[in-house]
Amino acid sequence: MTVRVTQLDNGMRVATDAMATVETVSLGAWVETGARDEAPEINGISHLLEHMVFKGTERRSARAIAEEIEAVGGHLNAYTSRENTAYYAKVLKDDIGLAVDLVSDIVLNATMDPVELEREKSVICQEIHQAHDTPDDIVFDSLQETAYPEQAIGRPVLGTEQIVRGLARDDIANYRTTGYTAPAVVFCAAGRVDHDVLVDLIADAFDALPATPRSVRTPATYKGGDHRTERDLEQVHIVLGLEGVGYKEDAFYAASVLSTLFGGGMSSRLFQEIREERGLAYSIYSFLSCCEDSGMFGIYAGTGTDEVGELLPIIAGEAEKLIGTLSEDETARARAQLKANILMARESTSARAEQLARHLMLFDRPLDVAELVEKIDAVDDAAVKAVAERLFKGTPTLAAIGPVSNVEAFDTLAARFA
Repeated sequence: MTVRVTQLDNGMRVATDAMATVETVSLGAWVETGARDEAPEINGISHLLEHMVFKGTERRSARAIAEEIEAVGGHLNAYTSRENTAYYAKVLKDDIGLAVDLVSDIVLNATMDPVELEREKSVICQEIHQAHDTPDDIVFDSLQETAYPEQAIGRPVLGTEQIVRGLARDDIANYRTTGYTAPAVVFCAAGRVDHDVLVDLIADAFDALPATPRSVRTPATYKGGDHRTERDLEQVHIVLGLEGVGYKEDAFYAASVLSTLFGGGMSSRLFQEIREERGLAYSIYSFLSCCEDSGMFGIYAGTGTDEVGELLPIIAGEAEKLIGTLSEDETARARAQLKANILMARESTSARAEQLARHLMLFDRPLDVAELVEKIDAVDDAAVKAVAERLFKGTPTLAAIGPVSNVEAFDTLAARFA
């Protein structure tokens, strides 16, 4: 195993995945703070903070940040999810020092200038508007909110325009102070990197982070329900969700195999039945949406108003049929797809750094590739059937946007999964 992990005195973890045959390094700080850690009145603040760190620090202007990373041919970016926020860079191996300095500078020393803050609020509100104009995007927010009502994990990562407009500089600064503590941060690198050198760089760059333990999250509680938005669109965008599994559950790997064979590719049951045999949808797929303590098994489809009435009954019928007709060939094919995805990702420094960070945040240790492959190989027909019987029962969640009048009634749909 090429991975090494060191915990600093303040509780921050530094991990590397060495790749001797490449010339680049992907690295970054992953903070275990995201949208599910926000109070209702500050929903969207994690994402706003992520934007603001690029608007200037005590040592660099926004322009200087962009120019310095691009002067060495590298790139610097960030993202916010429900459970973490990531700040990451990719550079040539000789520019690791600059990359660490840039990442630490924006994370720790962003000034959050009031003028820049108002400007960036407008940018984010445009992002919110763009999401609302993208029905196959915003329907997933509706699904999440319906599945987890009145919970932080159910609220949108972007927040709402009203809340974002009302956030003050002090709100953001206080949120960073309480959420960005050393035990909540993992710094990971993959590529041509020397672990000991990186540890020294990180210990120096992040020594100002407080050692305060990260706060305990409120457990997620799946509820389910129905959300339909009538809009003048050419298609109805539908997402059907069922209570799934969390990343830490043993059934996660069986659920991954199930999702792959049910709707994960062109050979999957849903693609073959819905698109190839019946022509009811251009886009149809299943997915797992997981967090540390909960999750959903979901199916997305975009279809026309004349076809939408057939769609949900057929999906439910395929779910019921799978349990009795699952073949070893299907299971083996799905296992092969999952293993190939894992092994192909090993060729990417960015994917390896991301995977390392995710494992440390979820499991407090790196998982070796051989261990992951072993867990997938252990999934047989019986395991897939068992997880299907579990996931295909219970209260569903339905989110639909478009001309929804022909979408099957929720009570009828719920009865199919009872």
